[in-house]
Amino acid sequence: MKKRKKIIKIAIDSPAAAGAGTQAKLISKHYNLLHLDTGRCYRYVANIKISNPSKYNFQYVKKKIKKLKIKDLQNKKLLTDKVATVASIIAKDRKIRKLVHAFQLNCAYNPPLKYNGSCLDGRDITYKIIPDAELKFFITANLKTRALRRYKELKPLNKKISYNDVLKSIKKRDKNDYSRKISPLKKTKDSVLINTTNLSKRACFLKIKKIIDKRINN
Repeated sequence: MKKRKKIIKIAIDSPAAAGAGTQAKLISKHYNLLHLDTGRCYRYVANIKISNPSKYNFQYVKKKIKKLKIKDLQNKKLLTDKVATVASIIAKDRKIRKLVHAFQLNCAYNPPLKYNGSCLDGRDITYKIIPDAELKFFITANLKTRALRRYKELKPLNKKISYNDVLKSIKKRDKNDYSRKISPLKKTKDSVLINTTNLSKRACFLKIKKIIDKRINN
C-alpha cells in the first residue's frame, strides 16, 4: 500500500474577494495540494435552502454533507450574491457548522494519497480548522478593490448587478464575518499578512511561494 510522507497543511483566512481563493488554487496546483474553498461549503448549504426550502432541515443537510464531494462545490449557482448572503447567515448556525467542520477537517487531514497535502481557505481556518498548519496566511485588500473584483466576477452572471450593490454586500459580509460570535474572521499572530490591493495575481503568488519554499526547505 502506497504511503505518503508527512502532509503539508496550508491555512488561509481572508475577508470576501481579497483574492485568497485565487491564491489558494495557484498554491495547490504548484505544490500538488488538495484545495478546499471552505466558504463554498456554506454556499452549498445555502443553495440547498434556496432551491429546496420545503425540504430544508438539519437531517436533510446532514445527508447532503455526508455525500458531498469537492466537485459538487464547483456549481456556478454557488457564486451568486443571494447565495453568499444566505451562506453568511447559515455560517452562524452551530449545528450546521459542526457538520461542515467535519467535512473540512477530513479534507485537511486526510487528502487522497495523490496529493502532497492540503490548502484550505476561509474565515476560521488558521485557528479553528487547521491550528497546527505548517503555514498560515491572512490575505486582505481594501474594500473598494475587493468590491470591484467581485463586481467583475458577478457581472457576467447577472447583467443587472451594479458596483454599488456589490460594495454594500461586501460591507455587510465584512460586518457579519468579523463580528459573529461563532468563529469570527480574525488574523492570528502566527499568520503572515498579505495585502493584495496593489499586487497582481502573479506577484502575489510569487510572494507567497517564496515564504512557503523557505519554510518547507528548512
